[in-house]
Amino acid sequence: MASFYRPGGERRKIAIERHAFPSDRYAVRSHLAFRGVDPDDGLVLLGAAGDETQDDALLAQQIESHGTELALVLVGGVNYYSGQVFDMPRLCAAAHQAGALFGLDLAHAAGNVELNLHDWDVDFAAWCSYKYLNAGPGGPSGVFIHERHSADPDTPRLSGWWGHDKRSRFEMPDRFAPIPTAEGWQLSNPPILAMAALKASLAVFDEVGIDRLSRKSRVLTGFLFDALRTHFSHRIDVITPEESDRRGAQLSLRVRASRTGPSARDVFERLERNGVVCDWREPDIIRVAPVPLYNSFADVALFAVRLQEALST
Repeated sequence: MASFYRPGGERRKIAIERHAFPSDRYAVRSHLAFRGVDPDDGLVLLGAAGDETQDDALLAQQIESHGTELALVLVGGVNYYSGQVFDMPRLCAAAHQAGALFGLDLAHAAGNVELNLHDWDVDFAAWCSYKYLNAGPGGPSGVFIHERHSADPDTPRLSGWWGHDKRSRFEMPDRFAPIPTAEGWQLSNPPILAMAALKASLAVFDEVGIDRLSRKSRVLTGFLFDALRTHFSHRIDVITPEESDRRGAQLSLRVRASRTGPSARDVFERLERNGVVCDWREPDIIRVAPVPLYNSFADVALFAVRLQEALST
């Protein structure tokens, strides 16, 4: 954002989706304040209040309506809470049409869904590697910078020696000469042990292919969706979109309150005690992710059994 939030004139605002990951909101507000913009005025929330999944058409319309004020649109490719996959190329086009730059937080998308950032004309993107990319906590982050920006040595950035032209890096020149790729945004040398874990994981992705993984993911989550709708509709609502092109590996389950059955939190804790690795989000959401790289249809069927046990009184 130091490179791509460029306030000037009327264009001083940043737009994010309404239910973005809190860290994104903190980062955006801090960048606004750092540039002398009131965060309460400079932050635009896209989407309808109260809706956990958002209509891409509405988001694009809102980007257009705020067009002359927006310097940057920053969206999570896959929403962390609902698991919704946004129409990234549509929102990117809307941002550019409005005269704003467009960036993506791909923390929940990298390794999860197919991405074509260059073809979509995305200006920049960033992601972690400890979720679907399997690098583990503290794994290195990744960035994408469109070549129209990375090839321009005058693109503003916070520079570090590791991003300097490799041919003269160790000559220690006074002036910074950036590598003309996303590598030009590197600050210092990477953590080698964490890189080794990521390299091993990426080798598997190269062997299998994200297209094959995405196809299996759609069928696998569809299988779970059908099981939840058929057997658990009395207690479970799935807030993730049902359409296969609007979801990745994650399904977010709302456990409805019951006067006689266990609470949502109790259901989650029972699942954990029975060996199910899932995730709790306040106030009543359990996130599950049958990941196609290492989960099977038998795992999904077993989860349904464990969920039935957890819901029993």
